[in-house]
Amino acid sequence: MRVLLVEDDRMIGAVVEQSLKDAAYAVDWVRDGVAALDAVATQTYDILLLDLGLPKKDGLDVLRSIRAMGNPVSLLVITARDALEDRLRGLDGGADDYVVKPFAMTELLARMRAVIRRKGGASGPVLSNGAISLNPATREATLNDTVVRLTGREFSLLQALLIRPGAILSRSELEDQIYGWGEEVESNAVEFLIHSLRKKLGGSTIKNVRGMGWLVSKEN
Repeated sequence: MRVLLVEDDRMIGAVVEQSLKDAAYAVDWVRDGVAALDAVATQTYDILLLDLGLPKKDGLDVLRSIRAMGNPVSLLVITARDALEDRLRGLDGGADDYVVKPFAMTELLARMRAVIRRKGGASGPVLSNGAISLNPATREATLNDTVVRLTGREFSLLQALLIRPGAILSRSELEDQIYGWGEEVESNAVEFLIHSLRKKLGGSTIKNVRGMGWLVSKEN
């Protein structure tokens, strides 16, 4: 799952970026409002973490611009502005949730999962295609009552497929869910991860559509 982090404080940004990577997110980090809009214009994100006190373009203006584009990306405001009026401006401007600094990373991650679930139309915390279940909070997959622990990148790839069961995702689409800016895309990484997931969850878990990509079936 790909995240755009918009935070000008280098210390806070570095901590959040590393915590997101540890939680198996692909992260792009920009430090001003103009760079944020440029990133959104050129890359598709699952969620955006937006500070409000940004140089070059204020966070609220960035938020309004993103929504004016018709971009439905999940968006969570993270800011030190804790006045009720500021929170209302953010929520009324199109933010999906609001977290006030300082915050615990466990809370931020939980709020991110909740926002993504709501945007995807899911009411529960577990993703499932009817056969495989995936718990984003624990990074555990379940098949036939057997619980399997996944690595970070195995989790990221399976999550991307389970968010849209029945949809074919290409190699580049899956790589976008695994790697952030500046990270070296390893040769045959997608095939290696799919091979590993099939070993853990069964050979028919992920299907290949020759020349197009991979999918998990949408079970009844």
